[in-house]
Amino acid sequence: MYVCICHAVTEDDVRGCLAQGACTAREVRAACGMKPGCGACTKRLYGLIRQHGTETDDERRTARPTAA
Repeated sequence: MYVCICHAVTEDDVRGCLAQGACTAREVRAACGMKPGCGACTKRLYGLIRQHGTETDDERRTARPTAA
């Protein structure tokens, strides 16, 4: 599904940027080439960032400690 129709950025594009270390909307926009436009993507973009943060937090909580 498209997040930003103005710049043809998909959810997979955004998730890829997040997986590569982007943490903020500004970083995702820069990595995906999203320039200021109509602004319709903002709510969905923040939702994907929140979702990614929640998934990452869950992974940290369920990760088992490794032997030192």
